[in-house]
Amino acid sequence: ELVLGDLEPRRDWGYAGDYVKAMWLMLQQDQPDDYVVATGETYQVKEFVRLAFEAAGVDDWERYVRQDKKFLRPAEVDLLVGDASKAETKLGWKREVSFPDLVTRMVENDLRIESAKL
Repeated sequence: ELVLGDLEPRRDWGYAGDYVKAMWLMLQQDQPDDYVVATGETYQVKEFVRLAFEAAGVDDWERYVRQDKKFLRPAEVDLLVGDASKAETKLGWKREVSFPDLVTRMVENDLRIESAKL
């Protein structure tokens, strides 16, 4: 059983490696500036959970997930999304890892770690 809070909020999920590349590109600039690093796409927490279960080989994720009010945030933000157009234009940065690939990579890594423990 996986116990979570609200599954509806939408987030701009991104791969850390892509963000590190953006930071490196920022450091290569002659002048410092402010940039937003984001994918510009949002997905519900529910979608993250569904893809994670699928990557683990489980299709019926709802059977294993339960919501509990104690995990609800008192001041939830329903939508978080960034606009990275400045980073794309000035730095030539663009994310390389899609949301589904991000989730799959995370699950596969966790499964590798768990199988190494056996």
